[in-house]
Amino acid sequence: MRSKQIRSSLLLALTAAIWGVAFVAQTTGGNAVGPFSFNSVRSIIGSVVLLPVIFVLDKLGLSARRPKSKEDYKKLWIGGGLVGLSLFFAANAQQVGIYLGAQVSKAGFLTALYIILVPILGLFVKKKCGWNIWLGVGISLVGMYFLCMNGGFALQWMDLALIASAFLFSIQILLIDHFSPQMDPVRLSSIEFLVCGVLSGIPAALIDIPSRGGISCWLADFAGWNAWIPILYAGVLSSGVAYTLQVVAQPGLNPTIASLIMSFEAVFGTIAGWLILHQRLTAREIIGCLLMFAAIVIAQLPLSRK
Repeated sequence: MRSKQIRSSLLLALTAAIWGVAFVAQTTGGNAVGPFSFNSVRSIIGSVVLLPVIFVLDKLGLSARRPKSKEDYKKLWIGGGLVGLSLFFAANAQQVGIYLGAQVSKAGFLTALYIILVPILGLFVKKKCGWNIWLGVGISLVGMYFLCMNGGFALQWMDLALIASAFLFSIQILLIDHFSPQMDPVRLSSIEFLVCGVLSGIPAALIDIPSRGGISCWLADFAGWNAWIPILYAGVLSSGVAYTLQVVAQPGLNPTIASLIMSFEAVFGTIAGWLILHQRLTAREIIGCLLMFAAIVIAQLPLSRK
């Protein structure tokens, strides 16, 4: 059991690293083609990337909980549809906040508020948390403040969009925790992205295309690598790989612990900004990284009955 938890924790840490770098991709890609268009294309790519994975796993007999009846497929599509719907709202709220001008560090902090929202929402579905998890939540919030907030805290429209995305990601995490143990996680993930991608195409057509000057100008935005490099990274790695790792690894952990580990994306996002965008880590940000690492360790300490 303990080895399974360690494996799940490492997979979610890798997920957080991929998502952290994706903040840079979301900034450049969203500016290049529009926030909803970016999410629509990246999500559909993420769904398609998983199809050969499903085929290979089926051939090797490694698919977990592969559907065998019409009832199984019905449950799979219902679960994937609900998770995809929650991802549609969460991912687009986050992307809009970034598109409106939120810096990568502030986006990481406000989005990661889901680490405190997950246990609060979990109480409504009878998910209990030990004192060490609550202590870890508190320390991680302080750590993210040191890491991400370098000035005054003044809420703007971009901040409200990111706070809304944190609440919506909390729902998505709890939905995955509910559905993924009941069905094939890779199929669930593929349907999730398909639903998110198709739904994101609606505001892309209604908002992005007119704001870009019409469909010809919008299509021209996709002509350069400055659009496709971040789209492919977000679609193949951030969506296809990372979200699948989340679906596979999360059932082995308490959802609050899982959210704590995934919130480490704020740390990786800051590091990515340092390496890719040449942003320097200050002493304050380094303290934030150390506090978040401590929070994750504390939250996973086994508690005795006493």
